[in-house]
Amino acid sequence: MGRASRDKRDIYYRKAKEEGWRARSAFKLLQIDEEFNIFQGVKRVVDLCAAPGSWSQVLSRKLYLPAKDFAEDSERPLIVAIDLQPMAPIEGVIQVQGDITNARTAEVVIRHFDGCKADLVVCDGAPDVTGLHDMDEFVQSQLILAGLTIVTHILKVGGKFIAKIFRGKDTSLLYCQLKLFFPIVTFAKPKSSRNSSIEAFAVCENYSPPDGFNEKDLHRLLEKVGSPSGAEDLDCSSGWLEGPNKVYIPFLACGDLCGYDSDRSYPLPKNPDGSYRSLEPVQPPIAPPYKRALEMKKALNNGAQELDRLSLDS
Repeated sequence: MGRASRDKRDIYYRKAKEEGWRARSAFKLLQIDEEFNIFQGVKRVVDLCAAPGSWSQVLSRKLYLPAKDFAEDSERPLIVAIDLQPMAPIEGVIQVQGDITNARTAEVVIRHFDGCKADLVVCDGAPDVTGLHDMDEFVQSQLILAGLTIVTHILKVGGKFIAKIFRGKDTSLLYCQLKLFFPIVTFAKPKSSRNSSIEAFAVCENYSPPDGFNEKDLHRLLEKVGSPSGAEDLDCSSGWLEGPNKVYIPFLACGDLCGYDSDRSYPLPKNPDGSYRSLEPVQPPIAPPYKRALEMKKALNNGAQELDRLSLDS
């Protein structure tokens, strides 16, 4: 399976390279904005788990670049991208290499905003999937709640939070937990997200923390919501949300339904001579987690070749 075949069977992968996006996920945020108008009135935004930077690119093109030549420096939108991994620079994006579960990271963000809080927080982060859907859904929900930890520190009242989710049997529990802080929560499926994928996106609007809420009590509050009998039973499962307690989650498909189908193969655009040239990635990873493994494998192969050469010489 070469690059040309992937260009054919994944139209958004090909379009991302043609339009200069670092990853196809850029189209997901664009389609969410088309449906929910999440960028309206936004001046300060945070991108969690930002690497390789496709969502930060969207934020830069939609918010920073249009205001770059017309607004004073103090009035230009501020974009802060956070990730444990380093990321190649993007115009108008301030990078913070840090942990989204650490309160110090929140302090750094607020300092960049001159003491103010964000209008919008987005998170396209996901763990390395195992293929075991129940396990992947649980780990992803924990990542979202980790994101919610920093959201409670850096998002202003009335702000919005967009996060990737994996749909499964405990989705209703996650929905109830998010509803504690956001009166409006919708699970959206962008057109550019494959139907075969269990991913969707939680679009949380109008941040309104409970009265007297203390950020240090976040986990205790979430555990109480996940328990059918109150604080004593901490079995955080949505299995008890049945019958009269059953939660029906608003779910919305977004993006132009007449547009490209992410699960369909499209013919490749040919050059005049009938050939096709696959484009290189817009921005290869600069410090991938697998880099050390590749170096060790290369060294091992070189060592084996050296042993073979010595054996032949002898």
